Amino acid sequence: MKTAIRTILLLAVLGGFGYTLFYLYNKNQEPATVYETVKPSVRTIKQQTVAAGSVTPRNEILIKPVVSGIIDELYVEPGDRVTENDRIARIKIIPDMVNLNNAQNRVKQAEIQLNNAKQDFDRNQQLYDQGVISKADFQPVEIAYENAKLELQAAKDNLSIIQKGINSSSQEASNTIVRSTISGMVLDVPVERGFQVIEANTFNEGTTIASVADMGEMIFEGFLDEAEVGKVQEGMDISLTIGALQNKTIDAKLEHISPKGEDKNGAIQFKIKAEVLQDDSTFIRAGYSANASITLAERKDVLSISESVVEYKEGKAYVYVQQDSQVFERTPVKLGLSDGIQTEVINGIDENALLRGKEKR
Repeated sequence: MKTAIRTILLLAVLGGFGYTLFYLYNKNQEPATVYETVKPSVRTIKQQTVAAGSVTPRNEILIKPVVSGIIDELYVEPGDRVTENDRIARIKIIPDMVNLNNAQNRVKQAEIQLNNAKQDFDRNQQLYDQGVISKADFQPVEIAYENAKLELQAAKDNLSIIQKGINSSSQEASNTIVRSTISGMVLDVPVERGFQVIEANTFNEGTTIASVADMGEMIFEGFLDEAEVGKVQEGMDISLTIGALQNKTIDAKLEHISPKGEDKNGAIQFKIKAEVLQDDSTFIRAGYSANASITLAERKDVLSISESVVEYKEGKAYVYVQQDSQVFERTPVKLGLSDGIQTEVINGIDENALLRGKEKR
């Protein structure tokens, strides 16, 4: 009897121990991994590179004065459209005292010379009228008198130019009126009335009164990494994405690649320029930041798969093709052009294949 009881107790202990092990095993057993499946698709794949930069006018002219002085009047403001020879500003001359003094003395000397020449002329005129002297003797006196009048007028004009920047005989040719040298839009007027300006000369570039540009001719200027510059060439089509113009792209054409690189934050970058192909419906402001997408290669209507389903091993590409429910077979594939997200499939699978994707959560 005692032996039977001990046997029963031992079996009960062993059974409880076995059940405990079975329970712990099932509890720790991970559920089977379940994968999503994806199908190849037919699409156009483009390999592109992107250059960051900005859109600027092709010709932006800085308008500078040819005389020094103070801004007396401004006739334009940013955003105004002007044509060639339109007035930009008027300058009030502040004469140099040495030049002013010399000009005033020249006028006085010319007046004295003219007065002396007139007296000589009047005296010889009477003698000529009386027949005392010949025409040949009178002619030099007459010429001297005319020259004295011209000298006085020239001295007065010179004094007026020094004082006012204008003379009586050429009001429209005044240097005090600053005019636009091209037709276009005024982009900036960095001066105000009362601002002192310096003339443009050999030793000084002068004060900029306004900048004017033809907004009908815009270009994109940006920088391309040295790893990509060898893949592009002049004449390539470009698609510009401008942040300020949401959901709109602008076409452009690459027209210049710099032969010399520049160090930008430790990387060698090459400057590029592209002609912006504008349409009348979109106004592009100078200085808009933009990204230029350059298509390096393109495959139209090709079988493609996501790069995320491709496994690379020892220089070869593989995908996992579904054979049965959640049963996949590793299959080698030959790939072509990739845009970093989608890649072209040359052979190895067809468009009906179901490929292993990411795990379901």
